[in-house]
Amino acid sequence: MYKRLSIVMFPILLVALIGTGFWGYLEHQEKNSVLIKAENQYQRAFHDLSFHVDKLHTEIGNTLAVNSTSQDAYKKGLINVWRITSQAQNEISQLPLTLLPFNKTEDFLAKMSNFSYRAAVRDLSKQPLTDDELKTLNTLYEHATQISKDLREVQSTVMAKNLRWMDVELALASEKEPQDNAIIDGFATMDKKVSEYPEINWSPAVMSMYQKRDMKMLSGSVVTAEDIKQKAAQFVGVQDPNAVQVVENGTGTEYESFSASVAKPGTNDGVHMDYSKIGGQLLWYNASRDVATKSLDLRQARDIAAQFLDEHGYGNMTAVSYDEYGNVANITFASRNGDVINYLEKVAVKVALDNGDVTGLEATDYVFGKKERQLAAPKLTPEEARKTLSPSFKAESVRQALIRNDLDEEVLCYQFIGRVNGGLYRIYINADSGVEEKIDQIRTEEAQVARQ
Repeated sequence: MYKRLSIVMFPILLVALIGTGFWGYLEHQEKNSVLIKAENQYQRAFHDLSFHVDKLHTEIGNTLAVNSTSQDAYKKGLINVWRITSQAQNEISQLPLTLLPFNKTEDFLAKMSNFSYRAAVRDLSKQPLTDDELKTLNTLYEHATQISKDLREVQSTVMAKNLRWMDVELALASEKEPQDNAIIDGFATMDKKVSEYPEINWSPAVMSMYQKRDMKMLSGSVVTAEDIKQKAAQFVGVQDPNAVQVVENGTGTEYESFSASVAKPGTNDGVHMDYSKIGGQLLWYNASRDVATKSLDLRQARDIAAQFLDEHGYGNMTAVSYDEYGNVANITFASRNGDVINYLEKVAVKVALDNGDVTGLEATDYVFGKKERQLAAPKLTPEEARKTLSPSFKAESVRQALIRNDLDEEVLCYQFIGRVNGGLYRIYINADSGVEEKIDQIRTEEAQVARQ
């Protein structure tokens, strides 16, 4: 019996053993294929990075070599610097350096990119590079020389020793301190050198991009937790302010604020709010919940949101964008200053489309952007500004708008809404210079609501 059973089972076990071995071989081959593909990707990104940093050094040198009066040559050079720096940043993001301190070099390249872009996009015939900006460009050339040299040294080592980036990834991912890895040591040394560079005199426009919002930027007196209880209770409609729980955040820092929470009247749903400690202004309101059904459209949600803003002290607001996700409408409003739409003072309101509850309010842009502004009359008429538009653009409406352009400047524009190439667009033309500052595409559903 056992003999008969072994005769039957042996071929089956043999086939299973061969099948398991073949499956293991295929898995091994597939794993090797993935590893080889990842290694090739890392090697390509690394060598491209070395090439572009070397090219960056050359391009800055070429830009500095031209006559100071050759504004077109400066513009072309600065655009190339911005393009090459952006490519280098992209290649760094493809390398397994997330666990390696390389942030100083990345920050340096980001600021170099922003500096060159902001200098290139302006009219250099009217605003040529200043002496300080030329000094900055010379400093960037010196630093780019050093970074290029260090990167070429790492590249030479990688090629001479046939080093693998997969080993770098494994070394960085392990809990043990990486030991004797030429690539890691090279990049760490490079980043240390960058961190020791003297402070560069970046332009105010570049530094404004890195300026964080903090409560010291706000005006008003410092409020207490009791003040916030009163404000939160009034906003939500709670009779007893003591029902509001308040927690102070960031004590002793520039981000001092209060978080308030309370049950929404007539429900068990919690409401959460954040207020600034200076001025006691509402930054954020959240009463989110699951919205399973939809019985309202965007137009109705817009009207509900507008009424909510009016009731809570946000007057003279107009809806400027609409979105819908998960049966919740997200509507952004901008303030109106006479006939001007002020996009610097915005609030975003969330409305549940089942019963019209307002489930959220984001007012940070409004709080930090609101201030007294004396807007000068535009130098161009709407008809003069219209002449800068494409002949194929069919404008349907025009009004004045205050926006922030790519140079982080507040600019008064004419906002033209119209059609071109089958799409609906907002085009912002500078009301003083006629320069096209910004273009936004309007989705079909947004256009339908805006007309109602």
